[in-house]
Amino acid sequence: MKINWMKRIALVFCLLLGGGFLFAQDGAYSSFTPYSVFGVGDLYRSGTAFNKGMGGVGVALRNKRYVNVMNPAAVTARDTLSVMVDFALESTNKMFSQGDITSGENTFNLHDFIFSFPIYRKSAMYFGLQPFSSIGYNFTSPVTDPAIIGHTGNVTYFSEGDGSVYNLFIGGGVTLWDHWSFGVEYEHFFGNLSKDTGMTFSNSSYRNIASGYSLMLRGNTAKLGVQYEKTLNNGLILTAGATYRFGTNMTGYVKDAQIATLSSSLDTLRYVSDTLSHGAGRAKFGDELAIGVAIRSGRKWMAEIDYIRSDWSRSGMDQVAGFKNIGASTFSATTAHSLRAGFSYTPNYNDSRYYMRRVDYRIGTYYDRAYYKLDGNNIDSFGVTFGITLPIAKAYNYITLGVDVGQRASKRDNLVRERYINFTISMNIFDLWFIKPRYD
Repeated sequence: MKINWMKRIALVFCLLLGGGFLFAQDGAYSSFTPYSVFGVGDLYRSGTAFNKGMGGVGVALRNKRYVNVMNPAAVTARDTLSVMVDFALESTNKMFSQGDITSGENTFNLHDFIFSFPIYRKSAMYFGLQPFSSIGYNFTSPVTDPAIIGHTGNVTYFSEGDGSVYNLFIGGGVTLWDHWSFGVEYEHFFGNLSKDTGMTFSNSSYRNIASGYSLMLRGNTAKLGVQYEKTLNNGLILTAGATYRFGTNMTGYVKDAQIATLSSSLDTLRYVSDTLSHGAGRAKFGDELAIGVAIRSGRKWMAEIDYIRSDWSRSGMDQVAGFKNIGASTFSATTAHSLRAGFSYTPNYNDSRYYMRRVDYRIGTYYDRAYYKLDGNNIDSFGVTFGITLPIAKAYNYITLGVDVGQRASKRDNLVRERYINFTISMNIFDLWFIKPRYD
C-alpha cells in the first residue's frame, strides 16, 4: 500500500514534536548555559539549518529550493505548485570555564518544523514551530569549613532551572510589480520556565530550604517583511530585505514559593501567584528590526550580510520577580545587536556525472551582543559556521548539515567563558501538488 506525502509528513511531525517536548521535560535540558539564568533565558537564533550554515543570514535571501522563514516575504520565492517541508534537530556541546574551574554539558532538542505551500499565483503561506528561548542550568556549592558552618554540619547551596518558550507561527507573502515582495507573520509565544534556589544540610535535624519561581508565559505579536529584487546588467541578482517584529506584553503568571523540609514533613513558608498584568508586574518581549543585502549568481553562488537589532531595554524584566536577579550578579535588560555574513557555493547544480558537484557548500560568521548585561558587562558571542546540503531522491529533496563553532563571553570580570560546537541536521522535503490531470 502506498502512503501519500501528507501521511508521511504528519507522522514525522508527530514524532519530532513529541520528541522535542520530551527532551525539554522530565529533568532533561533543552539547552544548558549559565547565561540562561536571567530573563526568559537563552534566545535561539531563528532560521533553518540552511540559514545557520551561513552565519544565520536570511533577511534578504530568496531561494526557491529552501524554506526561509526569517523574512515572511521570502515565501514567494518558489515554484508555483511546490509544497515544501523542513524539519530539524539540534545538538549542542559546550565547555565552561571560570577561573580554574571547568565543566561541560551536551543537550539535544527540536530545532524547527516548517510547512510551506502556494496560495494563488505569486502568493504563498507557511506555518511552523521553533524554540524561542530556553533555560537550563544546575549549580551546587558545598560549604564544609567549620569556621563558617559551626555545628550545623555540611551545607550545600544549589541553583537550578529548566524550561523553554516556543514560537508557533503562521505567515504569508505576495509578490507585486515583479520586483517587490511583501509578507506578514503572526507569532504565538508559549512555554513554562522554572528557577529554584536553596540549601540543604547534611545534619538531618536542620530543615532544608528551597525557594523558586515558576513562570507560565504567553504572548502574541506580528512580523512584517519586505524584499526588493533586481537583476543587474552583469546578470547578477541583487536583493535587499527588511523585517520588523513588534514588541508585545507577556501574559501568564509568576508563582513565587518557598518551602522547608524536615524528614518527611514539608512546610510552605511562602506561596504567591500573580498574573503578569497585575501583582507580579508587567514584562514584554522585545521588538526586532532586521535589514539585509544579498547578491547571487543564478544557482552558482550567493552572499549575504544582515544586521539585527532587538530592543529589550524597556521589557521591564529587570523589575519583575522571576526575571530579575538570581544570585549575586546584577541583571539589566538592554538592546541586543547581531551582525551576520554568509556565503554559499554550488559547483554545478545540473551535473549528472559527479554527485559532489551538485552539493551546496556554505560558510558564515556572526557577532552577537546579548539582550542583557551582567554587573554592567555586555555579553558578546562570536563564531564561524559551516554547512552542506546533500541532494537526495528527485527534485529539491535534501539533507542539510550545519556546524556552529564559537565562544560567548570571556573569563574577565569573573564571567564564565562558554565555548561550544553545535550541530544541526534537517530534512528538506519537496513535492508538487494541485496539478490538474490532462488525460483521464
